[in-house]
Amino acid sequence: MEDLTNDVEEKSQALLKHAYRADASDIHFIPRKGDMLIELRIRGYLYELAILAKEEAERIINHFKFLSGMDIGERRLPQSGAMLSVIDHDPVSLRMSTLPTPNRESLVIRLLPQRKDLTINDLSLFEEVTTSLSSLLNYENGLMLISGPTGSGKTTTLYTMLSALQKRYNARVITLEDPIEKENEAFVQMEVNEKAKFTYADGFRAILRHDPDIVMIGEIRDEETAKIAIRASLTGHLVLSTVHASNAAATIQRMLELGIPRFDLKETLVGVIAERLVTVQCPVCGSVCRPGCMNSNHPKRTGVFEILAGMPLHDLLTSRIRNVHRPDYKTIEDYLQEGIARGWIPEDLSKGREHEHGFPKRLD
Repeated sequence: MEDLTNDVEEKSQALLKHAYRADASDIHFIPRKGDMLIELRIRGYLYELAILAKEEAERIINHFKFLSGMDIGERRLPQSGAMLSVIDHDPVSLRMSTLPTPNRESLVIRLLPQRKDLTINDLSLFEEVTTSLSSLLNYENGLMLISGPTGSGKTTTLYTMLSALQKRYNARVITLEDPIEKENEAFVQMEVNEKAKFTYADGFRAILRHDPDIVMIGEIRDEETAKIAIRASLTGHLVLSTVHASNAAATIQRMLELGIPRFDLKETLVGVIAERLVTVQCPVCGSVCRPGCMNSNHPKRTGVFEILAGMPLHDLLTSRIRNVHRPDYKTIEDYLQEGIARGWIPEDLSKGREHEHGFPKRLD
């Protein structure tokens, strides 16, 4: 039995190491009738890594479930968990999610490296973007929202902005997350715990008693968290949070749909940052970086941002021009076209045809 346990541990660690070295953001265990497909998500695209026997895959899944605090015996309901691992001497936070299927459980592991600290200038190749992001650091109160689809870099931007604000003002940053995605010793970080009945509302009340300067709410996902973010910003604090929305205008619409009055948004909202991640061409060889490329000179991916602040934000929040056709600010599409014109972004990649550039569907 000990040999079997050791074998599972070794294979699990080898899988994590392979994914980490390939710069993967997620590992997918996809159950099929007779086996388990293992895929890696690298720069937004899925690549086949291996096919495992279902019994072997189940042991590995149970191993990860146990380490991340999930119930190994529960296979009928979705579960989530988290753990900290060390891969190639680097701490990496792992977020786990399981789903029940007719062919056994599916598991997705998200890898969140803890030591990759970035500055504002690291977030994008566009100087105009980094200048605009830096200008948002001048705000000491109000609400700042970062939006984008899953895997668009919201968390990286959020933590980078928080770190820059903390250093600039020597501010007390308190976060409320579900779960904590990146540990930072300069912040006071709290985690929502539904099992212990510690909710966002409970955490928010506790935060305000703890004399914060800056409050971070991990994600606005429902009416309750939206109202919490607004209340915190109305008390004179600077509040940062993320929203799932496709662009800056859609972010505002999402807040309205969650029951936030337009007047409250006008009073509190100081900036909206919408973003996407795109693969860029290598400045050394002129080619597109492939998964697993170890050349440190390759930027691999960069952020394409849409930043709404100042008068354009005020105008968008003013009902009399809700139906304006052409935004009075540079959109994500504008920056994509500029990147193509400068030769940074391959035209086919911007249209979502990355496999035409020779990317393998299977990682060897």
